[in-house]
Amino acid sequence: MLFSDPWLLAVDKPAGLLSQPGLGPEQVDAVAGRLVARWGSLHLVHRLDRDTSGLLLLARDAASHRALSLAFAERRVEKTYLADVLGNPGAAGRIERPLRRASRRPPRYRVDPAGRPSRTDWHRLEAHPGWSRLELRPLTGRSHQLRVHLAWLGHPLLGDPLYGNARSRGLASRLRLHAARLAFDHPVSGARIELCSGAPLAFGPGW
Repeated sequence: MLFSDPWLLAVDKPAGLLSQPGLGPEQVDAVAGRLVARWGSLHLVHRLDRDTSGLLLLARDAASHRALSLAFAERRVEKTYLADVLGNPGAAGRIERPLRRASRRPPRYRVDPAGRPSRTDWHRLEAHPGWSRLELRPLTGRSHQLRVHLAWLGHPLLGDPLYGNARSRGLASRLRLHAARLAFDHPVSGARIELCSGAPLAFGPGW
């Protein structure tokens, strides 16, 4: 638990845990289900892929959920991710490529001129032999956006089973993507809230 008040909860989701339940008994275990016994009914404000770790925001009432969902839709929430990628893409850049669903099972997306506009800004934090650590700032919030954009750039995320290649998958045992920061206006007080989770940096390149 990273933050709690009468309207909001923010948790540090581990990799491998679903944000919400999926289809089938093997996909029942999810964040909200683990929290409901203590906190009661909760509403996911946004989602993280199962294999992505880090900050996940939940609302404790319907009004807060509506207000925060609108803030995400209107791009008034600042989102920052940490990612380890194959190779060295340079010091900084911007990826503006539209994304479209490529398949449903498993869910996959691709860069497609007919897709939805998508933008990811990035800059390099560290450079290592064979891989780099980036800070990613998605302006839009499309499904799999960061993973698809970096793969399109030629620098797939390490450990990515869907969009990586043999080399990038061989350098990590899990997807190296972490939701590190959220900044937004509180839906009730209007105060600026900034939440951070820098856990992977403490673990070094093997997180």
